[in-house]
Amino acid sequence: MNYRFQTLLLIIAYWAPQTTFAQYHIKDPGAISLNGDWWFVLDPAELGISNQWYKENAAKPSRQDKVTVPHCFSTDARYEFYTGTAWYRKFFPWKPTSGKRVILHFDAAYYKTYVWLNGQKVGEHEGGYTPFSFDATSFLKESDNELVVAVNNNTWKTNTIPGVKDNGDVDDSFVGWVNYGGLTRPVYLTIEPEVYAENIKIETTPDLIKSSASITAKIRVKNSSSNAATPKVDFVVFQDKKPVLLRWKTRSASIPAGQTAFIEAEATIPAPQVKLWDLDQPNLYELKATVGSDSIASHFGIRKIEIRDTQILLNGKPLKVGGGNRVLDYPGLGSMEPDWLVEKDFRLMKEAGMEFQRLTHYTPGEYFYDLADKHGMLIITEAGNWQLTGKQMDDDSMRNKFKSQFREMAERDWNHPSVMAYSVGNEYLSDEPGGQRWTKDMIAFAREVDPTRLYTFATMRLNALPAKPEDEASQYVDFVSTNTYGGHARSLDHIHKLYPNKPVFISEWGTRSDGDKGEAYQAQHIREVVSEIRKRPYVAGISWWTYNDYRSKLFGTNVNGYRPWGIVGPDRSHRPAYAVHQRELSPVTIEKVSFTKGDQGQHQLVLRITSRADFPSRTIKGYTLKTEKTGINLPNLNPGESKDITIPVLGFDKTIHITISKPTGFATLETEFELK
Repeated sequence: MNYRFQTLLLIIAYWAPQTTFAQYHIKDPGAISLNGDWWFVLDPAELGISNQWYKENAAKPSRQDKVTVPHCFSTDARYEFYTGTAWYRKFFPWKPTSGKRVILHFDAAYYKTYVWLNGQKVGEHEGGYTPFSFDATSFLKESDNELVVAVNNNTWKTNTIPGVKDNGDVDDSFVGWVNYGGLTRPVYLTIEPEVYAENIKIETTPDLIKSSASITAKIRVKNSSSNAATPKVDFVVFQDKKPVLLRWKTRSASIPAGQTAFIEAEATIPAPQVKLWDLDQPNLYELKATVGSDSIASHFGIRKIEIRDTQILLNGKPLKVGGGNRVLDYPGLGSMEPDWLVEKDFRLMKEAGMEFQRLTHYTPGEYFYDLADKHGMLIITEAGNWQLTGKQMDDDSMRNKFKSQFREMAERDWNHPSVMAYSVGNEYLSDEPGGQRWTKDMIAFAREVDPTRLYTFATMRLNALPAKPEDEASQYVDFVSTNTYGGHARSLDHIHKLYPNKPVFISEWGTRSDGDKGEAYQAQHIREVVSEIRKRPYVAGISWWTYNDYRSKLFGTNVNGYRPWGIVGPDRSHRPAYAVHQRELSPVTIEKVSFTKGDQGQHQLVLRITSRADFPSRTIKGYTLKTEKTGINLPNLNPGESKDITIPVLGFDKTIHITISKPTGFATLETEFELK
């Protein structure tokens, strides 16, 4: 989608430095970045709107600071941990083009955002982690333009999502993570024709017996012209950059002036051209659609996720995988996610065996999902409700806010094969009437937005209660997600007794690294709990709380401002628990069988490679074993199968370092053996 106009890019090149493009991922290739230098000022007395700071030339540059957007004012040393309204101001030149629409995009801004262009209000948005946009065409003018944005991060309220509980308890006065405020993700413009594609939803259904697949494309088209339009639509699908020839059946639509409509098309992908997406073979396709004079493109994968008895199946095979929760928090960055940090976190999580998880209680930047699609990871993505009370969950305004945030999240992420389910909340009172109504109603709403995913929520009420399955809202989910800290065997058995036909996913488990027994116990805890999981085949996944330490103002936070739940610290340094999590959550085990010394320093080491039969478990295909001097392609192994591998060893080393890697190139197991 979006035409790129070379002249416009040249006009703005001087205030959009290349380093800004390189640091933050903007998915649309035709986007005109507004990242970079902005003017900035705080508004602690909330005087800006009443005094019309949004008017042209209302603020003197000499009375403002310069910041670089994306920007988190909560971690900027000049305004650290400020809560309130802050104002951003950007000047840029423009050359209007006739017959085009100019869309102003925010990938996210925390939390309540007001936008003006050349003194006129463009719009406002509530929600801190999801994308939003406005048609800015009528607000732009020839030559210099002034974009003004006011952002308020005060979510210590009972009517915001996230927000504090309205029960008045002293320990419920803060959300569990910091309200990092600002224009925390990219801001940019796109240029569209008057009839343009706003979004596309791609749905695929593989036939696991015939090996073929059906594909449906639904394009939401906006007609901004003054006449009805029936745009011609064409589709091309690529796999490995090669076109896949398909016969499309398209249902055209006449779109009235100023209206939006869906154009749908469907086709069958023949068996020889179907490559399924899974964790170790994350095969991707790309669909490019032409809609009149516009175009839109998206990657997608072909995979089938379903529930059968107590199993979650991926492409017909039981899913049993480890995972972890990732909080958007990094020293000096807050909730900002430059590309290097996303890539670093993704690799560390992938190599720790964190491949199936609910990442956190809100929506991370999309680049993480792009990496998950490309390299293999399954994500349950969650919006909104963090421990809301029954009164809040019954409030129509709060319900509408949640629905808006959920829709924005789903419409951004619905083509990602890595997104296998949505969650409608975390740790609310799901055994009370308000929680029951919320779960039933929000899942019903969400299925209307995206009926292709599984649905769940993270409960903490099932570890001892209730006595009957109909007394708790997990009766409405496709699989149970439980936050369980301690007593795992007892809790899991209780949950399975309540819901004997539902898979169980442990959405949170773990222990802090600063307990009485220190970091050593954190590592020991992983071994002990995973040993219990392996006895219970109805457990599909476990997601450690948390992958990384994070800042908080919640009670129980350490005096340095961090909650040390992570297997990595704030700077991503490894704790002992990291290596233990990698070893226990790898689908492969390795053991030394023998070491034989030969003549002239030519020795042989025999290792036994086993594909775990219990948890985690999957077929091992395309894995490699590497030493400093040797690379070996491992044989394919079904769960429970073993194979002995002979490694030639030269020289007089006393130890050998072994790395087993997945087909995607990520390590799954690292260990050393003594050569004796």
